[in-house]
Amino acid sequence: MSSLKKNDQVEITIDDIGSDGEGIGKYEGYTLFVKDTVMGDTALVQVMKTGKTYGYARLVKLIRPSSFRVDPVCPIAAKCGGCQLQHVDYQKQLEYKENKVRNCLTRIGGFTEFEMEPIIGMEEPYYYRNKSQFPVGRNKDGSVAIGFYAGRTHSIIDTQHCYIGAKVNTDIISCLRTFIEKYHIEPYDEKSHKGLLRHILTRVGYSTGEVMVCLVINGTKFPHTEELIYELKKIPGMKSICLNVNKEKTNVILGQTILPLWGEPYITDRIGDIQYRISPLSFYQVNPVQTKKLYDIALDYADLHGEETVWDLYCGIGTISLFLAQKAKYVYGVEIIPEAIEDAKKNAAINAISNAEFMVGAAEDVLPRKYTEENIHADVIVVDPPRKGCEQSLLDTILSMSPRRIVYVSCDPATLARDLKYLCEKDYRLVKVRAVDQFSHSTHVETVVLMSK
Repeated sequence: MSSLKKNDQVEITIDDIGSDGEGIGKYEGYTLFVKDTVMGDTALVQVMKTGKTYGYARLVKLIRPSSFRVDPVCPIAAKCGGCQLQHVDYQKQLEYKENKVRNCLTRIGGFTEFEMEPIIGMEEPYYYRNKSQFPVGRNKDGSVAIGFYAGRTHSIIDTQHCYIGAKVNTDIISCLRTFIEKYHIEPYDEKSHKGLLRHILTRVGYSTGEVMVCLVINGTKFPHTEELIYELKKIPGMKSICLNVNKEKTNVILGQTILPLWGEPYITDRIGDIQYRISPLSFYQVNPVQTKKLYDIALDYADLHGEETVWDLYCGIGTISLFLAQKAKYVYGVEIIPEAIEDAKKNAAINAISNAEFMVGAAEDVLPRKYTEENIHADVIVVDPPRKGCEQSLLDTILSMSPRRIVYVSCDPATLARDLKYLCEKDYRLVKVRAVDQFSHSTHVETVVLMSK
């Protein structure tokens, strides 16, 4: 236990970055986590909270700034919860993310020898997000607030311009801010569950230029829709304007009901040669430039020659499935969200791909059932699970099916390491790993892993 107590001020040097982007330093052997600091900073910090083995402190002043520290391009980067690393040199961000993956595989997975290919960074690490969700509320002075939540809170940081979102968002937010004020549209209040407009969702097709605006409302009707459509149609690329009904007392942003107002109920985009139809509820990777690189790696690791049967688990709208179908004999996709499977079937039809089949259900239910009842097989299995990783029942079925290769695409290095350890303690070996920076200026990283028998 440290002698440090709350409000003590001490000088420390930051030597690492934590999983949420906070700097990590030691004072007399005691670990302190300090937001807004960078590896190499020497700083005066004030202790905020202490525990047995570590505590939290806030930055009081920089004594010697790190050589890896840069000025964020966004003036609200320190307040906003969207970018945790904008004050860190981009090459250092990539090094941090690669080390994050390596450390999880070593510490959690117990892997000591494996091939780690260099992380794939972005040539232009700004304006990459094709999907943005802006909460709507009121500032303390009563004016309309549209922006992002501050880190770990639901306080809205009002913004005019986001440096990682699509550039067209600036015009959309400006248009809607004027509209809300002109027609006295009441923003939603989480505490009272009153007010109409909860969120503004935008989606942009980076290869097509098509734009969608979806207003998430605490009701079933929205006033002055004709005027709204008239104003939004002025924005170049506008293809879809709709409402999403969410009347629940919840932090979940989207409800299940879509009410089209104008245009198509979807936009289209391309990744490589494959075209995708994207609706408001579709899961679609937010960084199309890096997604192409991610899928190319997955396809390379799958090593398909036209004779293989492939299962794509957690397939979403068929993004990876359709990539794989270009080289495989047949691809089966499984996804729990019915609307996503409908999109996947439409996407297969749009691209004239007939060797892909999609089914609704939880992967951990569908695959074991198909295996035991129909004795299905797989030459290659691709998994791209949510952050929590794969259920053990699914991993057990994969082991029973005994595919030649498993390609695991992960958005969480910790659950990835846990699942790899389970698979590799049985019949598989870890062949190679590659991280991809899908989310520049945040702490998140995507990873592709190849395992073989």
